Amino acid sequence: MFGDLFEEDFSFISNNHCGKGKKSKPRDSEPPAPRDFTKLSGIKNQGGTCYLNSLLQTLLFTPEFREALFSLGPEELGTLDDSSKPDAKVRIIPLQLQRLFAQLLLLDQQAASTTDLTESFGWNSHEEMRQHDVQELNRILFSALETSLVGTSGHDLINRLYHGIVVNQIVCKECKNISERQEDFLDLTVAVKGVTGLEEALWNMYVEEEYFENENLYRCGACDKLVEASKSAKLRKLPPFLTVSLLRFNFDFEKCERYKETSCYTFPIQINLRPFCEQTEMDDSEYMYELFSVIIHKGGCYGGHYHVYIRDVDELGNWQLQEEEDRLIEDKALRDIENAKEIENPLAVLKGILAEEESKQIPVDQLGQKLLEEKGVSWNKKYRKQYGPLRKYLQNHPQIFQFSPDENKVGLKEKHKLPFKSDSQGQDFQSSPQKNDVQWNSEKNPTRLRDGSAGCHWFDLNDSKVQPIKEKDIEKQFQGKESAYMLFYRKSELKRPPEARGNPRYQIPEHLLNEMNAANTELQKKRAECDSANNGIDLHLHLSSCYKFHNGALHPSLTWKESVVDLTIDRRKTLGDLRQSVFQMLESWEGDMILSVAKSLPAGLHLYQILDGDELTLDGIGLADGADLFVWNGKEVGGTKVMTGPDHEPVVINVLRLAEYNEGGKGQHFTESQHVFSCSTKVADLHTALAPSGGIILKNGSGLDKEAKNWEVFREEDMKETVKSVGLTDGCSVLILDSHDQSFVNVSSGNLTAFTYDISWLQVKNFCRTDGDEKHIKITATIETVMSDIKRKAIRELQLEEELANDSCLRPISGNGKLLSPVPEDYTVKEAELKMGSLLGLCHGKAPASTQLFLYFIVGSDQNASPEMEIVVEETVSVKECLNLMLEKSGLSGDDWHLRRIDWCYEAGEALSQENATLKELNVCRGDTLVIMEGKLPPKGFLKIPIWWLKSSSHKKHGENAQDQVNGMTCKMDALQVSPSGDSPEYIHPDMDLCYAGSIEIAGEASLEDLKMQYVLIWHLLICHVQW
Repeated sequence: MFGDLFEEDFSFISNNHCGKGKKSKPRDSEPPAPRDFTKLSGIKNQGGTCYLNSLLQTLLFTPEFREALFSLGPEELGTLDDSSKPDAKVRIIPLQLQRLFAQLLLLDQQAASTTDLTESFGWNSHEEMRQHDVQELNRILFSALETSLVGTSGHDLINRLYHGIVVNQIVCKECKNISERQEDFLDLTVAVKGVTGLEEALWNMYVEEEYFENENLYRCGACDKLVEASKSAKLRKLPPFLTVSLLRFNFDFEKCERYKETSCYTFPIQINLRPFCEQTEMDDSEYMYELFSVIIHKGGCYGGHYHVYIRDVDELGNWQLQEEEDRLIEDKALRDIENAKEIENPLAVLKGILAEEESKQIPVDQLGQKLLEEKGVSWNKKYRKQYGPLRKYLQNHPQIFQFSPDENKVGLKEKHKLPFKSDSQGQDFQSSPQKNDVQWNSEKNPTRLRDGSAGCHWFDLNDSKVQPIKEKDIEKQFQGKESAYMLFYRKSELKRPPEARGNPRYQIPEHLLNEMNAANTELQKKRAECDSANNGIDLHLHLSSCYKFHNGALHPSLTWKESVVDLTIDRRKTLGDLRQSVFQMLESWEGDMILSVAKSLPAGLHLYQILDGDELTLDGIGLADGADLFVWNGKEVGGTKVMTGPDHEPVVINVLRLAEYNEGGKGQHFTESQHVFSCSTKVADLHTALAPSGGIILKNGSGLDKEAKNWEVFREEDMKETVKSVGLTDGCSVLILDSHDQSFVNVSSGNLTAFTYDISWLQVKNFCRTDGDEKHIKITATIETVMSDIKRKAIRELQLEEELANDSCLRPISGNGKLLSPVPEDYTVKEAELKMGSLLGLCHGKAPASTQLFLYFIVGSDQNASPEMEIVVEETVSVKECLNLMLEKSGLSGDDWHLRRIDWCYEAGEALSQENATLKELNVCRGDTLVIMEGKLPPKGFLKIPIWWLKSSSHKKHGENAQDQVNGMTCKMDALQVSPSGDSPEYIHPDMDLCYAGSIEIAGEASLEDLKMQYVLIWHLLICHVQW
């Protein structure tokens, strides 16, 4: 199954494997998570390596194997740093296994990676994704380790720990001769089908005898004849560690398919192997084994998942079941409540502090300081609001506290000293931080042993996940689709040294300890950086001294950079911490400091809620990354009172006024301006401000990103509403009609009647600048607005030079971003066929007049080889004149050219054959694309046909004359694709060596005989040329 999975050319000598620190796969940007409460590390699954992870964890929690591997130093194994040196002898597999074990024991990460180890095996990503059988992996891994350790003190490591011997005996019934054969084993394979458990399977294998009798006789070597005999097997030598593989997978010969045995199969926690051994006279301790690992397979015979139950022999992990953890958390919560109640009583707190003092009295100020040091809270912050100042509180309890004559010192009266002093040494009061630490540590580390003796701590190690389990949970793996697959026992007499218990550093070499210490330091550094990055938020502080309030909002009086201070702070800190940081940044600040949430609106900066509650965290009050805060006194800015909150948000309204209306004239002119109002402003106040002399206001609810609506008059009942309630938001437009314009409005319906168009806008993007500024602006317009007016407004709002009006044009922009043909400036929006909201580009160059055509053209039919060019011509020019202008602009010359249209496939299509016809007569329209093609068109009524000839590598092959070459060509002419215009075809058959000889012009009414005569003439000329 594994093939050459571990095959190496004497694998312990390696020059092509990664050394320490090689990372074949990119690491995640965030550091790995630390270990959970179990304090044990899992192993990452590389895609299908759960079987490997389970076996590696079993070997790790075999202390004797682990320590034997660690005992092999660099002098025997080499170092990973030397693996790239050509002559270095580096035993890669044991070194990577050492390093992985050290990581699993010491590195503070939730799960270790086996990438370096599997690379030392020679595995590729395909092997990492395939799942194999863990029983076979166990044998092959041991074999690879033995090969790698040849020539070292660990050459017998596997045999020393796992090697056992089985003896098979056949006893002759007649001569009593015993024939025996020994078999070495590293693991025992036992049957599952037809037996109830491990002990029954071992009994069938090593106690039950097989008899040769009747027709099934045995040939005895001593008797030299067929005799009756008995056959049996016994365990001759027991290893320190017994590995048992269960034959869960079988083959059904009737169905011709594999299947998994899921019946109940029991196995004991402790087992006595005496009945199965050849020698039985030794002490019971020699035969007793204890279960310490169970590899479990979940799934069927064609796939599944492995995980492992392991007994923590050295108690390296924190075996704490969830219910015990919950109970401890609940107990701690109760203690915290009791401590809180004690702190809540200031009388008891002050009496406890004074009772611990050796001197009779202490200064009142010093008492407040001791309260802060011992209880972590100040009097002003915790008690002042409820009980008043500290000195006043002491004076209100004269029966307990006694002041000095100058009232600067305070102490306890005699009758209150002794009881509270004794209490302070007991449980009610903690006399020193040292006592507090000892008491806390004793509570934090409860007794480790729970429901079993030492060393009975079991864990379920499932790839990256590790969790404690009870010993009785093993019984759940006796049967079912998720059941035991491999069992690992250790001799009961194997005792661990006391110093190994709970000590993961035990017997680890110094160089690995140093490497893990350095790795943990780096992990802590990365976690701190990551934690700071994940919890750090950037705040923008706007300083009131740099702002002024006008036109309904706050505006910086200086540059933006000078008005804003950036501050980075941890979101878990409190508002008080933030306020303190701001105070430190602004050393010159005087008076109260108020922090308000600010938001940039189209009208300017607006303030919302004031941040309050210094004990609250920034995350708790909802302060997000990038938030804007305004630092001020909470009342006014620059002497102007500032209204805050959502009810006073400033709204920018676009105000339009009808400046001129010409009956039957072309174009409609408006003046427009922007005004700012509070969203709580009454519509009546809006009306007074904008139309004081009896005018009326019409609204269009379309905002910056909304579709246009009909214009509606504000009715009388609307005057009591606010700007916000009637739906006016930033970017909305209102139309002001004076009294002489009100005839346009049907007051009963509230709609415009005289206007046959809507007032909306067009978008204009600046293409005249080369500094990368791509600012969009919106220009108010109607379908009757003239394009020249739109251009002038765009130049003004884009703050461009006024001279640009004489050398610029507006060009529509298509959906894919292409600039279309310029719009004539004397066109209206309707005549230019523009939709409201369309995007236009302001570009250099004059716009064509209404009698001119803007055309695109390319040279040749290959768009990639020739860039698209633009030209403006009069619509009355002829095709020949247009061609000459295009040739001049593209730098071409000569008469051998013609023009074609572009078809719907964007390829060269119909030829413009009437050279004297005008573009207008041929229906060439503004924005069309033409193609300049090489070759002159034949006269009217004539066809142009190409001529080809067959060319050999030596002009004339041996034994073949020129006439044969010509004849050979004619039989292959049907393979050519002839251009409809008679141009030289671009397609040449790959099997033909053809050369284009030219073309002939012939009348369309000519006969086939005439065409043939023309060809023959060409052939004779070619033959003469070849012979010459």
